[in-house]
Amino acid sequence: MNLMYDISLISFKRLSISDLGHLHKWLNCDYVTEWYSKKKWTMEEIQEKYIPYIKNEKPTRSYLILYNNVPIGYIQTYKINDYPDYASVVDVDENAAGLDLFIGEQKYFHKGLGKHIINKFLRNIVFSLSDVESCILGPEPQNIAAIKTYEKAGFKYIKTIQVEDEDEPEYIMRIGKNEIAEIK
Repeated sequence: MNLMYDISLISFKRLSISDLGHLHKWLNCDYVTEWYSKKKWTMEEIQEKYIPYIKNEKPTRSYLILYNNVPIGYIQTYKINDYPDYASVVDVDENAAGLDLFIGEQKYFHKGLGKHIINKFLRNIVFSLSDVESCILGPEPQNIAAIKTYEKAGFKYIKTIQVEDEDEPEYIMRIGKNEIAEIK
């Protein structure tokens, strides 16, 4: 598929309280809830979860994904070891970051942007702003479109885990800081 967008127009903006309306809209769309959150969200639930990230009260750094300065999705990173229960299940012997994301605006789905968003975020945020050695993400094993996107961004499968209190397993994928390549 030919990319229909100029990847130089991809950027990131730290999430702010004024951005929560975007999350409310996106987290209540079937195409996002199918894989990302599995539920519909009230504005109060969104505020309860994301305001601590915005205020740096929790160690997750949250961003909007922008295309040509227009919000199109959400992306976040955190150090795996900052969440000990999760770290014990993921069980990697290195200083790793976690990564979660979704494109929320449907017109940007399946356009080839995902691998470029991930690559740019890894370069500009995850690996440049911290001392992490690798990045880990964990889509559901049935989320084939996401897995293929992550593979195109350079991630490789390492194992499948089951996190307590989560319905679906996670298909753990990893990329090392020195494994990022220019994506065509």
